[in-house]
Amino acid sequence: MLVLFETSAGYAIFKLLDEKKLAKAENLYHDFETPEAASKVVKLKHFEKFVDTTEALAATTAAVEGKLSKSLKKMLKKVVAKDLQDQLLVADAKLGNAIRDKLSLTCLSNTAVQELMRCIRSQMDSLLAGLPRREMTAMALGLAHSLSRYKLKFSPDKIDTMIVQAVCLLDDLDKELNNYIMRCREWYGWHFPELGKVITDNIAFVKTVKIIGTRENTSSSDLSDILPEEVEEKVKEAAEISMGTEISEDDIQNIQHLCDQVIEISSYRAQLYDYLRSRMMAMAPNLTVLVGELVGARLISHAGSLINLAKHPASTVQILGAEKALFRALKTKKDTPKYGLIYHSTLVGQTSTLNKGKISRMLAAKAALATRVDALGEDSSLDLGAEHKVKVEDRIRLLEEGNLRRISGTGKTKAKLEKYHSKSEVWQYPAAADSTLPSGKRKFDEVEQSPRKVLIEEISNDNEEDEMHPKKKKKLKLEIDIADGGEEPVKKKKKHEVANETDLATDDLPKKKKKKIKVESEAQDVLEGDVSREDVDASLTDSGKKKKKKKKSRDEDNSGFVVDDSFAEAETSSGKKKKKKKKLQDED
Repeated sequence: MLVLFETSAGYAIFKLLDEKKLAKAENLYHDFETPEAASKVVKLKHFEKFVDTTEALAATTAAVEGKLSKSLKKMLKKVVAKDLQDQLLVADAKLGNAIRDKLSLTCLSNTAVQELMRCIRSQMDSLLAGLPRREMTAMALGLAHSLSRYKLKFSPDKIDTMIVQAVCLLDDLDKELNNYIMRCREWYGWHFPELGKVITDNIAFVKTVKIIGTRENTSSSDLSDILPEEVEEKVKEAAEISMGTEISEDDIQNIQHLCDQVIEISSYRAQLYDYLRSRMMAMAPNLTVLVGELVGARLISHAGSLINLAKHPASTVQILGAEKALFRALKTKKDTPKYGLIYHSTLVGQTSTLNKGKISRMLAAKAALATRVDALGEDSSLDLGAEHKVKVEDRIRLLEEGNLRRISGTGKTKAKLEKYHSKSEVWQYPAAADSTLPSGKRKFDEVEQSPRKVLIEEISNDNEEDEMHPKKKKKLKLEIDIADGGEEPVKKKKKHEVANETDLATDDLPKKKKKKIKVESEAQDVLEGDVSREDVDASLTDSGKKKKKKKKSRDEDNSGFVVDDSFAEAETSSGKKKKKKKKLQDED
């Protein structure tokens, strides 16, 4: 068996003299206690030394990644390929698979091989006799520096560590500024409490305190550079009637020193924010355009680096920063959080509470794509981020207006959205509902329209036309006179003929339909001028009287009395004659 041993100086090939020793790997360290005993187990067959540090770095990085370097490939072809029957012992299983694929050599890697490598390393100075110890140490140190520098992958344009440190320092400065300003307001409030209510801006308050000192100097101090004229007048008025306590000069000096610190920290904070914005635009332009400088920097800081953030899926980016809430929700089996650090972006902030979850999910998906382009893409343009931002804004506009996509859009979706919109409808209490009187008969308009009603409406229309045209009215009166003279007019005959024809045609129909047809025919005759309006009225009154007579006769039949119909008919005919005589006298 052959053993491949890797060192900082080069590759060494050892020959395993006793293969049975490998079966007892637990006691193998006893055979390597002394250099003489170690030389009886393994023997150096070949040593391939690196030419320089660059070759050593290339070989080491290939071994770390489990790949076969060029120098190792040449050496194995030269030394091991001759003894194809020998088995090669390798420390790394991935490297063994690469050697087997490229050179068709049988490689072995297990716990016994690992123990053998550890034993060889303990006696490496004696087994590699050709290399002095000092040279091995120098080569190991040079390789360590080269490997660490390679691992860092130094690039001045892609240093996300600067962004991480800057955003952490920015958050710390915000906390310190809040603490200092609160302390300054409380401290100076004992002397001039009204000033804190008049001036709400923190920096303006600190600058005012630094200028005026004690409140007695307010009237003589010039605050025009800091405050507007209206606020300055209010400050001077409040200083004259202030209820604060008196303080010494030493106290006011310490307060002014604190104000100096607040002003310096605030100016440094503004400078640091500008630096962070420029670094974010240089390193992650698409992410900066999409979510903003601070939110993008916090996402990178929370993930550790831009590469780590690019490896996260969109679902992780969405709740990044809400890990405690996530695990608490999973533990208690409740709803998981919808957003983390991404909640502070302007796109999520401008949406309503109902749509924040949808927009944060969409924004997280777009931010994940933008981060991968920034981290792994060669182009440094911000077109992708601007395009994604426009899409998210369009989505926000659709959700806020309530116009959902009409792929599955029905009345239900509109009804769900309408309940969130305010309606400008005013309901008033009807005054008629307070009436306790019984409701009377229905109005004429509410009654269903019957054939008689149609006929009456048509006759009334004719009356209106007659008033407009008095000549037609005279013709109708002449026709009535002729009819009363005893001679049966032609038009009246036509009426009877029409009635007979309608009766014959409607024998097979029900009674209700017959009545309707008869009334409609009479109405048509009136409209055409064949029959006079008085005849129609008379026929309608006769029909009404006949109905009443029938009801009376039925009631009397039921009660046992006999009804004389001829007497009733005589009375009606005499009444008609009297009416006709009166009309003739009036016309004469």
